[in-house]
Amino acid sequence: MYDWDARLNAVSTNRVVRPFDWGLEWTRQWPTAARFPQNGHDPHGYLKLLNQAGLEDSDEFFGYRTPSDFVLDGNRLRFTSPVKTPYSENNTVHGQWFPAAQKPGKRRVAAVVLPHWNASAQQHGALCAGMAKFGINALRVSLPYHDYRMPAELQRADYAVSSNLARTIDATRQAVIDTRCCVDWLEQQGFESIGIVGTSLGSCYAYLASVHDPRLKVNVFAHCSTYVADVVWEGLSTQHIRQGLESNVTLEQLREAWDVISPPNYVERYAQMGKKPLFLYARYDTTFPTRFSEQVLAKARELGFEHRAVALPCGHYSLGEAPFKFMAGYHIVNHLKRNL
Repeated sequence: MYDWDARLNAVSTNRVVRPFDWGLEWTRQWPTAARFPQNGHDPHGYLKLLNQAGLEDSDEFFGYRTPSDFVLDGNRLRFTSPVKTPYSENNTVHGQWFPAAQKPGKRRVAAVVLPHWNASAQQHGALCAGMAKFGINALRVSLPYHDYRMPAELQRADYAVSSNLARTIDATRQAVIDTRCCVDWLEQQGFESIGIVGTSLGSCYAYLASVHDPRLKVNVFAHCSTYVADVVWEGLSTQHIRQGLESNVTLEQLREAWDVISPPNYVERYAQMGKKPLFLYARYDTTFPTRFSEQVLAKARELGFEHRAVALPCGHYSLGEAPFKFMAGYHIVNHLKRNL
């Protein structure tokens, strides 16, 4: 199984080792930066300060104004992201809409679907179509710097997660805010119960969005892990990013630099929110190393909040291959169907 995942990982031959950068210019639009100017702080100290301030008031950090330009054209939803970046392509959010037939007397339910890192515009479409067949309206959202939002200079979604530390935070903040905007749109359409499904990087985004949005009551996290820094440092698919990091920062410094986007820092809050999560993970995962997934579940048991956990006998990449993708699809749809 490990060999199969290694072969699937090796299919991508266009990974680039990019230079390290603190990326402090990406912090200027953060609400924390307005309250804490850099002054004499060194880059690491300043980014650490902004992370601490963001954690202290994460509702402010992930706060936003609802867009006023939602447009549904056929099955494509578009709107302007509240987070402005230097890339015009990335500033427009794209969602693919998979409507379900509405049965009389049934509640109108929907779920936001956040794909994995470097997903193409077509991927996760089959899952969304399957959800719609079972009565769950699905909105597949393009992540920042992905597919329709990818800057012309890129072949991969390198700006979503990279050795540019503050840009990685900014992309995550944008993903969380864009997701919450999608929930706003679904509410405007009259949906009464809304869930979220995230896979891999999309799972991290989904968790952060759910922590900061009580409307997302039913959650599916396909691949779950702990600190973003640890996943990037150890994960098979992010070794090219580590190469750009390790001569400039230690793992501990990287954790501090990415604290505000790391799920473990919000788990106590999540435990009090009465969510209905499904944690779906792979027993032979070398990208989100399995022991990290097991730590997530151990913490859930320790805190005693309601959850379901499913371990599939595959790796990270092979979860997207037959027969495991069908097994995952069954568990995802079943969890949503039972709880929305």
